[in-house]
Amino acid sequence: MLKTKDSYHHGDLRAALLKAGEEVLAESGIDGFSLRAVAKRVGVSHSAPAHHFGDAKGLLDALATEGFRRFLAAMEARQKAETSGDPRQQVLASGLGYLDFAVSSPALFRLMFAADKSHQKSDELTEAAQASFVHLAEGVARLRGVSPFENASAMTDVMAIWSMVHGFSELFISGRLGYDDCRPPADRDAFLVEILDRAIG
Repeated sequence: MLKTKDSYHHGDLRAALLKAGEEVLAESGIDGFSLRAVAKRVGVSHSAPAHHFGDAKGLLDALATEGFRRFLAAMEARQKAETSGDPRQQVLASGLGYLDFAVSSPALFRLMFAADKSHQKSDELTEAAQASFVHLAEGVARLRGVSPFENASAMTDVMAIWSMVHGFSELFISGRLGYDDCRPPADRDAFLVEILDRAIG
């Protein structure tokens, strides 16, 4: 039975709208995304999402913010599972967490990195995105012994690693890697590690 808006607690409704929003995004993409479709899926009036998020862009911002938080958690989880404290292995583990997130949530992954310079992002989204970048920069700082924010060569390492893991992840979820898309996860991970090894040098 569909719930009415009044049957939700404030936090429950927001969470339900985010969950439904992610489902609609996965099915329809950014271009087909609408508050009305999200409200219908939750079983509330079409004005309910607007109350929490303002408009469709507001809900997409909230989804992207949640995405970046889960993205960072996925990288940290892989690092935690890597028993070696070696900085190189930690950077590689972070890259695998990056791929894990992209594979598990491709629509959200693409939303997070969608280019829309004309759209003013929320403070929460900006902070969540920056936290993910700082995570990578700190990994390179431990690896190189110098902060990328203070050393141009180390920042180039950040960009090389980011470009390779992001490009691999996008190609993988797009089915552009040919036979490599059919590899089991362990082989897929080993392939990415081999590529990142070349970036790290």
